[in-house]
Amino acid sequence: MTAEDTNSRAWQIYGRRQLARAYTPPVPDRLGWTPWEGVGPGTEILGDVTGRRVLDIGCGAGHHAVHLAQALGARVTGIELSPTQHERAVSAHGDVPDVVFVQADVTEYLTGADPFDAAYAIGSLAFIDPHRSLPTLRDGLRPGAPLILSLLHTDLHGLGPSTQVAPREQTILLRDDPPLPTQMWVLAPQLWEDLLTEHGFRVEAVDLFPHPDESASVIQQLIRARRLPDRPARFTSR
Repeated sequence: MTAEDTNSRAWQIYGRRQLARAYTPPVPDRLGWTPWEGVGPGTEILGDVTGRRVLDIGCGAGHHAVHLAQALGARVTGIELSPTQHERAVSAHGDVPDVVFVQADVTEYLTGADPFDAAYAIGSLAFIDPHRSLPTLRDGLRPGAPLILSLLHTDLHGLGPSTQVAPREQTILLRDDPPLPTQMWVLAPQLWEDLLTEHGFRVEAVDLFPHPDESASVIQQLIRARRLPDRPARFTSR
């Protein structure tokens, strides 16, 4: 089983468990990029998204997408690979204006979609091989569009990021249920920057946010990138 197949299975089980609990996370008053309330910036780092098409990559239960549409007037497409996670989003928020939920692989979806004005991923892009996701994201965004990525930097066990583009074992924790094994690309900030640059983005900032409990080792990284303009065609007299 490939790393991405392992992750797909894990999120399918996770969504099924949450459906069984009938749990829907509340729509936040403020979009947060870390798991901890009040830590890090808000939606301002996306720029003005009023009336603009925004892609929520790995939207899960859809609550972040709903916040952007209702609070900021964005037109949001939430893309989610897991059928059970997609079911959670549609059952809770399927009738929200200016929000559309799509169950699909993000790279396959973007191949046939009109380019978006902005995109973000909160904890989700690390479950996809960046050599597969980043070229498609580049083509799926308009020139100059922001791409905001919230990613794991250091895990619960204090294991810091890798300097190689390879997945490693991580787990999804859920109260009262066994942990779900996953494979994540937990990469060093410089490595993410190199990958994004290679695939047509300019990295504008990388911020690290430690867990608010100083005894916990978890650190999140927040990467603010922008899709570079297309290079003009080169003409020759030959």
